[in-house]
Amino acid sequence: MNPLSLWEAFVALILGLVEGLTEFAPVSSTGHMIIVDDFLFQTKELYSPEVANTFKIVIQLGSILAVVVLMWDRFMNLLGLKKMPGQSTSGPRLNLLTVLIGLIPAGIFGVLFDDYIDEYLFSTKTVVIGLVIGALLMIAADWFRPGRPKVVTVDQITYKQALMVGLIQCLSLWPGFSRSGSTISGGVLLGMSHRAAADFTFIMAVPIMAGASFLSLLKRWEYITFDAVPFFIVGFISAFVFALISIRFFLKLINRVKLVPFAIYRLVLAAVIYFVFL
Repeated sequence: MNPLSLWEAFVALILGLVEGLTEFAPVSSTGHMIIVDDFLFQTKELYSPEVANTFKIVIQLGSILAVVVLMWDRFMNLLGLKKMPGQSTSGPRLNLLTVLIGLIPAGIFGVLFDDYIDEYLFSTKTVVIGLVIGALLMIAADWFRPGRPKVVTVDQITYKQALMVGLIQCLSLWPGFSRSGSTISGGVLLGMSHRAAADFTFIMAVPIMAGASFLSLLKRWEYITFDAVPFFIVGFISAFVFALISIRFFLKLINRVKLVPFAIYRLVLAAVIYFVFL
């Protein structure tokens, strides 16, 4: 196991930072990773394209772990092992079936089109398209949402709403679209508060992202080489720490600022990428 050079440690740290800060904000972590890596670092030249792609899967697991840590009580509640503060035993409660229903559509589409997505959609041009269309959906969600939210907390989400959000989540299979951007927008259009939609998004993200990441790692296990392990570890820790910060900040912010500011950022970013790099 070779020690990391300062440059390799810096690259792992920055890519972990980008992953952690953007994975759960509605700005597309995949889009940011493709852009930052392709135009600044080129990790595929530091190691190999296969190791570089495996690294991106590993650091995504750091972000997933951050959600588990921050929402531990909620996951224990889902398993029936802990009661949430103020939760009535007779009132509505988010259950595993609701989460499962929300996961099914993207899971099916992801399995069916995984190879196509990897081959044709992971490019800067497709990311720009995803950034723009996703931003328009977010603006539409804020402008055309129903009046007062009928679903204020995640415990009030119905099976039908979970299925609809799951269907909308399929849009996020297009790199640049953003999982949280699509699902929060869908939830808001269905009458959820921004915070309830965000909580549901994060809860759904853990099983679907963890499952997809572990399956991808099984396929790429041979690329987790001893030489690359320190690089992976630095990126994983960086993604975990910055995801903790990002998620705390985002959940406090989302009900106040809504989605439009994030949409404007996406449009500006898409314009910069198009005119500067394309």
